[in-house]
Amino acid sequence: MKPTSGPEEARRPASDIRVFASNCSMHGVGHVFAPGSLNLRRGMWAAAVVLSVVTFLYQVAGRVRYYREYHHQTALDERESHQLVFPAVTLCNINPLRRSRLTPNDLHWAGAALLGLDPTEHATFLRALGQPPAPPGFMPSSTFDMAQLYDRAGHSLDDMLLDCRFRGEPCGPENFTMVFTRMGKCYTFNSGTDGAELLTTIRGGIGNGLDLMLDVQQEEYLPVWKDDDETPFEVGIKVQIHSQEEPPIIDQLGLGVSPGFQTFISCQQQQLSFLPPPWGDCSSVSLNPNYEPEPSDPLGSPSSSPPYSLMGCRLVCETRYVARKCGCRMMYMPGGAPVCSPQQYKDCAHPAIDAMLRKDACACPNPCASTRYAKELSMVRMPSRSAARFLSRKLNRSEAYIAENVLALEVFFEALNYETVEQKKAYEMSELLGDIGGQMGLFIGASLLTILEILDYLCEVFQDKVLGYFWNRRHSQRHSSTNLLQEGLGSHRTQVPHLSLGPRPPTPPCSVTKTLSASHRTCYLVTRL
Repeated sequence: MKPTSGPEEARRPASDIRVFASNCSMHGVGHVFAPGSLNLRRGMWAAAVVLSVVTFLYQVAGRVRYYREYHHQTALDERESHQLVFPAVTLCNINPLRRSRLTPNDLHWAGAALLGLDPTEHATFLRALGQPPAPPGFMPSSTFDMAQLYDRAGHSLDDMLLDCRFRGEPCGPENFTMVFTRMGKCYTFNSGTDGAELLTTIRGGIGNGLDLMLDVQQEEYLPVWKDDDETPFEVGIKVQIHSQEEPPIIDQLGLGVSPGFQTFISCQQQQLSFLPPPWGDCSSVSLNPNYEPEPSDPLGSPSSSPPYSLMGCRLVCETRYVARKCGCRMMYMPGGAPVCSPQQYKDCAHPAIDAMLRKDACACPNPCASTRYAKELSMVRMPSRSAARFLSRKLNRSEAYIAENVLALEVFFEALNYETVEQKKAYEMSELLGDIGGQMGLFIGASLLTILEILDYLCEVFQDKVLGYFWNRRHSQRHSSTNLLQEGLGSHRTQVPHLSLGPRPPTPPCSVTKTLSASHRTCYLVTRL
């Protein structure tokens, strides 16, 4: 604050507006409340100050309104790395069940649901599988488990995997984890489940990733009996490359790999970061498939595992929907609900899932942090004529069998760089405060200390005007009471004359009476002889 000057200002109290205006650091106020009468100059300064304050408040309101709209911007960057975590690679044979593992009991329970068979067609279908019909007196089992059927009759990786190498080092079925999907029994490489250490790679390019040779086992494919939505006409495997936090949704997101070809899948890692509300719509709350949400709560309650992902949210949403509609879950769905029976699969679960996918009924926000992989696919024919005989001797299979059943797959990073896609707040609180400070300095020449000066002045006004009023009133009451008391004592002394009647007799006992005047609060002493 500016120092006060002059004897006149020194005599004024601090609550005087002219004292405050002459010392305030806010521009123009001192000219408005300058000493003297109102004139044109003071009026122009007052108009300028008011206009500046109004413009300042208008600009501040606009900045605050823009901040409360919570805009965001997306930044794309490419970064180098010396080492990257290799993605999870999930493989599924397009054929869900092996024909050699089906039994009459399987057809009794699941023939109508999975294959569209009538009971009268079981014997014909068994002959098409190369198996004898059910013996006379056949009695089906009292219970049936769909998960056990797919585990027993699904393709085994021990039979499909002909060769496996990761970064040039041998690998095998022990490096894969069995997982159920809607396509049946599948296998995931580098899943990271049960605390397994994730594999990494330190170089990009062919030879620095996963190299597989697989047998699709066409001789085990089920015969196409009826044309329906679940009937596969293809041959080969489906591959999904995903992060370890995401469950495989391979029936929707898988890439097809055909026998008779060597397929190369080049990957580039992308790290995505989204903002939570109110700037974005991401979520990091894990979902519990056993929790039935209220209609107003589509996402449910937090759960300790697994980490939130978009595919995981959709899978949990489907699980809840099927459990609510059918009272059970499909074998690949998480949760503690019982697995649906084959009849429930046919009559309820499959129609419910198809209807749900058509309606897109799952409202799942993006995860706040996720990893995905951009992929480029290329392929060449295999084997060559010169390699066919070698592979025939090595695999102990005919050249025709190899051409129809064997495929090679190589998954690798294109380079050890990755892309980051990050949502950022377009307008931070610090930027809002900076804009307000800039507008304040531009229009009214004030700062944060000016606000403290105004608060200090208001405290002086409160102390001088409000507290001073009550203090002066109390002081005047005390002063009035003291004056009345002094006047009463003075009048009493003048009313008692001094008499001289000779020698004073002995003073008899006397009585003293105190009389209190309620109106003046004056005490009088009366002596009786």
